[in-house]
Amino acid sequence: MDRIENVTLSRTVSRVMSDTDEETEEEAPAVELGEGPDVEGEPLARAASRLTWPAKRSDVRAQEGETVIRTPEGPVELDEALAESEVPLFESRSDFLEAVEDVVGRGPVATE
Repeated sequence: MDRIENVTLSRTVSRVMSDTDEETEEEAPAVELGEGPDVEGEPLARAASRLTWPAKRSDVRAQEGETVIRTPEGPVELDEALAESEVPLFESRSDFLEAVEDVVGRGPVATE
């Protein structure tokens, strides 16, 4: 009869810091926001990130319906877009995004 033994290996990693080592982030140039009007609403993907899948349309409307999303035609409440959708169950995030974009459109977001 063969005998099997469990062997556990451990490895210790240590870091030695000298007096001149400092853990600081490299300074990068600041990214400035462009001039122009603010865009109302939030990206549809942000609203989708707060949901879990699969999700019933009625549950999404209850949870995120009041969220105003950005669309090519201007801001729209997610509830309005979902009311026009005929999909009762979103199996995945991509199904949800596709169904909403079929209603509100795809493309650049209106800024004025």
